[in-house]
Amino acid sequence: MPELIKSSKVKTITRVNDFIIKFANVNGSGSASANKLFAKSVFRMGIPVSPNNIFPSNIQGLPTWYEVRISDAGYLGRRQGIDFMVVMNEQTVNSDIASVVPGGYVLYDSSKALSAELIRDDVQYLGIPLKDICLREFDNPAQRQLFKNIVYVGALSAFLNIDFRILTSMVGEQFRGKEKLILPNIHALELGHQYAKENFSCPLGLRLKTSNKTKNKILIDGNTAIGLGCVYGGATIGAWYPLTPSTSVVDSFGKYCKRLRIDPGTGKKKYTIVQAEDELAAIGIAIGAGWMGARAFTATSGPGLSLMQEFLGLAYFAEVPLVLFDIQRVGPSTGMPTRTQQGDLLACAYASHGDTKHVLLFPSSPTECFEFAARAFDIADRLQSPVIVMSDLELGMNEQICDPLNWDDKHEYDRGKVLNASQLEEIEKFGRYLDVDGDGITYRTYPGTHPDLGSYFTRGSSHNPYAAYTEDGDVYADMMDRLALKLKTALKYIPEPEVSGGGKNKLGLMYFGSTSMAIQEVRDSLNKKGIKFDTLRVRSFPFHPAVGEFLECHELTYVIEQNRDAQLKSLLKIECNANNDKMQSILSYNGVLVSAQRIERDILNSMQSLENSGEIPA
Repeated sequence: MPELIKSSKVKTITRVNDFIIKFANVNGSGSASANKLFAKSVFRMGIPVSPNNIFPSNIQGLPTWYEVRISDAGYLGRRQGIDFMVVMNEQTVNSDIASVVPGGYVLYDSSKALSAELIRDDVQYLGIPLKDICLREFDNPAQRQLFKNIVYVGALSAFLNIDFRILTSMVGEQFRGKEKLILPNIHALELGHQYAKENFSCPLGLRLKTSNKTKNKILIDGNTAIGLGCVYGGATIGAWYPLTPSTSVVDSFGKYCKRLRIDPGTGKKKYTIVQAEDELAAIGIAIGAGWMGARAFTATSGPGLSLMQEFLGLAYFAEVPLVLFDIQRVGPSTGMPTRTQQGDLLACAYASHGDTKHVLLFPSSPTECFEFAARAFDIADRLQSPVIVMSDLELGMNEQICDPLNWDDKHEYDRGKVLNASQLEEIEKFGRYLDVDGDGITYRTYPGTHPDLGSYFTRGSSHNPYAAYTEDGDVYADMMDRLALKLKTALKYIPEPEVSGGGKNKLGLMYFGSTSMAIQEVRDSLNKKGIKFDTLRVRSFPFHPAVGEFLECHELTYVIEQNRDAQLKSLLKIECNANNDKMQSILSYNGVLVSAQRIERDILNSMQSLENSGEIPA
């Protein structure tokens, strides 16, 4: 019999397709695939879902959590408060149960009784003897551990009204080619489902109902989308050194290359992936390949970015195309490798010593990760300069609902100003760093284009328009002015900001990247309170004029970002000469995606304070 723990005081939550469930597990226990099975089954029921894997930076043994937000309204940013907790880790059981909101549910392994201090009188406990069931039903010790996770997913299907047929079909898909594993997994699901049905009133007040809100949508993580975007963007070379959370970018690139970059006639690979000895070598390989005319990239995170600074300066000054994917994590130094942040803006915008400035792209969804990845190679070739695509761990490693990834097969790659042999013969004297068109972008050739013409020295030292070494300060200054002009020309090619509201309101919200997941929920909630905002999502750097104009036309703009030092706000002050008094920072830097509730609370507190001081109209 189940261990029934329920106080008469408990008034449980009654809600359909709108709750948060969190799984507390031990890293390395095999829970990841079971928890993903749960999230994807909800998605296949047509219900918007947002999974979030919170894992440690070691291989095995430490606590790990998997949080799933289910929202029929489509609010898929993080929300505070847990409605349903699956506790499978004794190390964290106290804090896990404490995080459940009043009226919520706790599913636990009742093979061992809960201690008295863990019993709350305002939540409902759902005890299932997972260990005892697996000991009875499975002989293999490894299977017993793994199937505990599958059994609780089966129980959740009964508690929450998940379509059981979806679960069984997904098991069949997951183990296609490994048919011996299908029946045991389905049996484990059935054990949990049956036990919950026989011992509890199912479904609970917290439940799921089939919907159609995910029609024509996909579930994918940003790093996978970037890897595919690199393939479609024409990349043939990926050079990297493993570093969380960027590793899966190259893994995905390799996976898709094996399907899409194999010559059908010869079976030969039409791509190269190089795991270098360190981050310096990785970016050096990518720069060398870009100099040769290949489309090449590297992927890293904060510590690797720090090591790549000098090479970024070389690519900028020698004007070599390069695409770098920075999947940001918490810093400085080692920081928290498996937590998210937006702390690399200043490091990327002005990477390297001296006067450098780089093009940055800020995707906010897996769809944009795909699109911006492909587009980055065109921009890098056109500008002959590094382009840094800035994602983060939240966007890169967690699956999100998004529109399908589309590609125009008629798209022609923009290779920029590249001279062929006949064009070289028409030029009286080739100047590799000579601005012919007045846009800051010079002409280049690929090595070996002509047997006699077009040769030049590529150098990181000061040079004149004909690539000859010089220490003439005026010539150097002219080169630097041209590079600055190139960054102004870049505005023709980089994504424009996304603006809504039409300038009708006195207040503005400005944000970028994964922070955007919370914004619609914030706007809707504040709108119900009579507070309306115009919004601007920054999608690239250097900033388009619309960014400065947005700040100028609003009495106050809240700049929302996930770092301690308000780096976006700093860039706005430097690049747009923005008035500091017209900007208010909303900052979050605890390593977890900022929630809509946190943003709203900080805005309301700020508005109240400013109103009391007379600095903003009521």
